[in-house]
Amino acid sequence: MSTTELPGGTFSLAEDLTVSRMGYGAMQLAGPHVFGPPADRDQAIAVLREVVALGITHIDTSDYYGPHVTNQIIREALYPYPEDLRIVTKVGARRDAEGGWPAALAPDELRHAVHDNLENLGLDALDVVNLRVGDFDSPTAGSIAEPFTVLVQLQQEGLIRHLGLSTVTAEQIAEAQSIAPIVCVQNFYNLAHRVDDELIDSLAGEGIAYVPYFPLGGFSPLQSDELASVATRLDTTPMAVALAWLLQRSPHLLLIPGTSSVAHLRENVSGAALSLSEDELTELNKIAS
Repeated sequence: MSTTELPGGTFSLAEDLTVSRMGYGAMQLAGPHVFGPPADRDQAIAVLREVVALGITHIDTSDYYGPHVTNQIIREALYPYPEDLRIVTKVGARRDAEGGWPAALAPDELRHAVHDNLENLGLDALDVVNLRVGDFDSPTAGSIAEPFTVLVQLQQEGLIRHLGLSTVTAEQIAEAQSIAPIVCVQNFYNLAHRVDDELIDSLAGEGIAYVPYFPLGGFSPLQSDELASVATRLDTTPMAVALAWLLQRSPHLLLIPGTSSVAHLRENVSGAALSLSEDELTELNKIAS
């Protein structure tokens, strides 16, 4: 399957940065609770190689997945990387000994995180680095000028090509853009959790991509009668409908569903290719309201 056959086609984040709208989130390649090594490292490697075989050119990761584990598996599976593959990572958090996700936004922490990503991925420069600011699934208000400026400095040093933001408010996005351009925003969003509807449309007007994490509901899969009803009529799964809805939500929306299964990866790609009618979209939109 070539990239042009993937659901949604491609999107240009920048003149030198085009990705498939159907991407892959690598978080689940680490062990339970995104901590430690996977139970089956060979399976994790097989998933990543299937990602490339399917034509997906957008992999989302972070060196704090594991920590270090996911990026090391990506390198083992795919290095030297295909010319069109784009790896997007994020900084701004770390893992503690108990598996928690404390913030890591101090300048030295951010610099260390960027260098860890470079080292474990085997890269000289990172395609995109997202600054993660908020809690696990919601933004935290406040200025992000200091940490974002650190990433801008690393970009000027040639270690980062493009910048993005994760788990942020509209005000924080505006503040960052007053300092340097961004190419994407990665927030918690799906068919049932639609706090960012207005933000998605605003970003689209500026040509900025929106990348929802937990597109299928996170660790608790989406559940709703409307979703199940539409899936039954289309003879598919609720998760396939949820992915297809996201691709139709906005042409500026990029998907990064994650899985540690080759079969599930293929199901995600084929399911996202569904075309939902206006009536089906109207029915699904009732879920959030």
